[in-house]
Amino acid sequence: MRMTTSKILRLSGGLLAAVALLGMGTAGAEPTLERGRYLVEGPAGCGNCHTPQGPDGPVADMGLAGMMVEKNDMFTAIASNITPGSRVADWTDEQLGRAIREGIRPDGSIIGPPMPFGLYKGISDDDLMSMVMYLRQVPAVDHDPGQSVYNIPLPPAYGPPVISVAEVPHGVTLEYGAYLAGPIAHCTECHTTFGPKGPMFDTHLGAGGFEFHGPWGVSVAPNITPTRLAQYSDAELDDMIRKGVRPDEARMLPPMPYGYLAKMTDEDAAAITLYLRSLPALPDGGQ
Repeated sequence: MRMTTSKILRLSGGLLAAVALLGMGTAGAEPTLERGRYLVEGPAGCGNCHTPQGPDGPVADMGLAGMMVEKNDMFTAIASNITPGSRVADWTDEQLGRAIREGIRPDGSIIGPPMPFGLYKGISDDDLMSMVMYLRQVPAVDHDPGQSVYNIPLPPAYGPPVISVAEVPHGVTLEYGAYLAGPIAHCTECHTTFGPKGPMFDTHLGAGGFEFHGPWGVSVAPNITPTRLAQYSDAELDDMIRKGVRPDEARMLPPMPYGYLAKMTDEDAAAITLYLRSLPALPDGGQ
C-alpha cells in the first residue's frame, strides 16, 4: 500500500508510537544481541554522544562511558555512562528501556535534552530490547562523567506512557526509511529547523539550519529535503551519509556520526535515501 506524504511526515515527526498505542501488537523478529549490536554501533550511533572523545576521536576502553555533549546558556548536558559499570546495572531491563525511549529514570526524574525522545518514543519494542540486550554485555567502565544542569524547566514527561510499538517491516521502503531516519538514526531531529520548543516537524521537517558548536568550529545541519538533495545522485548521497565525503571529495564536519553510519547495510542506507527523496521540498531553514 502506498504511503501518503502526510503519513510519512507523522512517522518521521516522532509520532510512530501513537500508531502502536492504538493496540497494534508487535510482529516479526524477536530481540537479539546481533540486532542490538547493529543498532547501537551502527545507525543509532549511541557512542557519538556517550563515548568520551579525545583529540584523535573516541577514547580507547571508554566506550559508552559518558561525556559532556553540550554547554550553552540553557543547559550543560552530560551523556550518562550507560555501561554496566554505572548505575544502570541496578536498573531492570524495562527501566533501562523506559529511560531510552521515554526519558524517565526509575526514580521518576526526567532526562533532559539533547536526547531526542520525541523520536525515540517510536523505537519498536523488539529493537528497544535488542539495544538493552547489547548494552548489558558491553565492557563495564568505572567512570563518572558528572550530572547535567538545566537552566530551563523540563517537562513532567515527553507525552503519555508508551505501551507498545510494533515492529516495522525491514526493507527498502518509505515506511522503513522513515523509521530509520526518525526513531533510530534521528536524522530528522538534527536536520529539522528548530523553534522555541524544539524541532518544527510539522512545518520545517528536514529544512536544516541548526548550528552545532565543537572543537571543529561551527557546523550547520543542511537542508535534507529534495530542495538540496536533488542535485546529488543516490551514490553521492550515500557517500555523504556513510563516508562523510562530498562529491568534490571535501570532508564533511561533525557531529554527524559518520563512523557509525558507515556500518549500515546497503539496504538500510537505500531505505533512508528513498525516504529523504520523498520529503516535501522546503527552503533552507531560517528562510
